[in-house]
Amino acid sequence: MQYGFSKTTDYSFEQAIEKVTEELKKEGFGVLTTINVKDTLKKKINVDFKNYTILGACNPPFAHQVLQAEEEIGLLLPCNVIVYEKDDKTVVSIFDPMIMTEVIDNPKVKPVAEEVKKKLEKVFQAL
Repeated sequence: MQYGFSKTTDYSFEQAIEKVTEELKKEGFGVLTTINVKDTLKKKINVDFKNYTILGACNPPFAHQVLQAEEEIGLLLPCNVIVYEKDDKTVVSIFDPMIMTEVIDNPKVKPVAEEVKKKLEKVFQAL
């Protein structure tokens, strides 16, 4: 099952995080959370891991709209974007919000997910 869209880039790891954050902002998303998986795994279980960051992206008007339609959808929010190193490249993957419509049987969620997907696809194309 594919639950996002991914792109391998020539950006450095840091450049990719900066670029995706900038493009998210253009589409009305802010980054609510930044999880540095490499640092967390080192601190918590003393494991060395590659550069891997999870960005929790949120567009407040869409979040409000979908939460009004389905309170439990908060379990699937925010829309995660991951940036990680693979070999000598950097990969950016963005969660496909249409997955929410496969998990939640609520017709009010679909139009919001479609709009969010359009915006996230613009971010993806700008990379």
